[in-house]
Formats: sequence, structure tokens, C-alpha cells
Amino acid sequence: MQQIFNFIIRNSNRLLFLLLLGISLALTIQSHSFHRSKVISSANFLSGGVYERINHINEYLNLRTENDELVLENARLKSLLFNKEDTTKLPAPDSVKGVKPADIIVSKVIHNSYNRHENYITLNSGANDGIKPDMGVINSLGIIGVIDNTSPRYSTVVSILNMKSQINAKLKKSNHFGSLTWDGKSTGFVQLEDVPRLASVKKGDTIVTGGQSVIFPEGINIGTVDVVYKKEGTSYYVIKVKLFNDMTNLGHVYIIKSKDREELINLEKKEKDE
Repeated sequence: MQQIFNFIIRNSNRLLFLLLLGISLALTIQSHSFHRSKVISSANFLSGGVYERINHINEYLNLRTENDELVLENARLKSLLFNKEDTTKLPAPDSVKGVKPADIIVSKVIHNSYNRHENYITLNSGANDGIKPDMGVINSLGIIGVIDNTSPRYSTVVSILNMKSQINAKLKKSNHFGSLTWDGKSTGFVQLEDVPRLASVKKGDTIVTGGQSVIFPEGINIGTVDVVYKKEGTSYYVIKVKLFNDMTNLGHVYIIKSKDREELINLEKKEKDE
């Protein structure tokens, strides 16, 4: 203990300088959006590299499990190949939810948090691949989240398991809209709030994206109705939604480009300025 005190006394000037430098840098970053954005971008780049290396190690350790899954997938594809009735039901790639292949960026999850109140996902694609903030992220089962920040090679996603996330969604059968949120409890369920009590809702009904934003196209799967609550003091329902996705086990994802996004943003900006 005495040696620690002696070290502090001998280097008091250096330590004081480093402390004041740290405080000044923190104040500069907090008070200037440009500096803050550069720090966030650099942090994404560094953390993305670390997460990607950890992901490579995990992939190597899980090769046997992945091989088993590939065998099952190959068996399923072969059964489709030799079953004409099933193969005719497969939708053409350029007609799925009205999204063309040219408007989709394929990426891979290299880090996924799901045990916090504000969860984020890291992808191994970034600005160099055409990814921008506020793009929607989905996979073959449904929605994953929304792009938050990007660096040249990586990007972070606000997961739907994030208490700050709000996504426009609706009942597929009746088109009654609501706001999709998460209460921070179960990783398998989210909540659809502000659905009018006039809506006919029952367990098992499908919930999809509403299409009232430029982030997700209309009709992307989310989950099914599990429980319906009446929100006290209002004329609205709160619906507990069981997700199609297992948000604790994500692999490849698809980032959706929106050609109309810039046009809509500029239009809304003009309306606010007038």
C-alpha cells in the first residue's frame, strides 16, 4: 500500500495531466455532434473487429452442430426438388414482399446481446457495403431490428429486444395498427400497443409490419398473438406477441434498402420549415 502512495506522489503531475485531458476530451465529445459521431464510428470499427474474431472461434467450435443442420437442410431441399407440388409454391425471389434482390444487402451477425434492457446486434457489413442508419434488418423468419450506426466495415442494429425500439405493426387479417415495443422481460415476446378495441383479435393471429414508415415494407412477419390485454383507462388493447424469430440465435440477415427514404425525409423537412 505504501508503494502505491509513493507511486502516486512521484507521478502526481502526470496523473493530474491525464485526468484533466480525459475530462476535456469527454466534454468536447459530449458538446459537439461531429466529434461524438466520429467516436461512435471508431468504436464500431474496433468492437466490430473484436466481435468478428470471437465469432470465428465460436463458428469453429460449433462446426459439428452446423454440419448436422446442413444435413437436415439438404434433406429438406431434396424433398422439395422431387416434389413438384411443393416447389411450385415457392415464391420468386423478386416478388417476396415486393422487395427486389438489388434492394437487399446480405450480412452476418457477429455479436448479439439479448440479456439487457437495451440490446444491440453487430453485423460484419458497413458503410462500404451501402448500409446506412435507419435501414430495416430482417431474416427468413421475420424482423430483427433497425440499423443504428455504421463504420466502413461494420454496423450496429437496434434489436427489437430494445426498450427504446418502436416499430409500426398491424394485425394481418384486419389491418388494425399499433406500435411494437418490448417490456424488457422475455426474449421470445414483444408487445403491440395502442390497438383499438374495435379490432377482432384472437390467439394465433399473425402480426406483421404495418408499412407506415420507410424502414420496413408492409407485411414482413413478426409473430403471433399470445395474450390480449385491455389497457386500463383507454379504448386500446395491449397484445403480447410471440416472435417467429429466436432472437438468441441469429445468423445471416438481410438489410433492406428504401429508395423512397430520402425523398420522404426531404418532403417532411420542407413541411416543417414552412
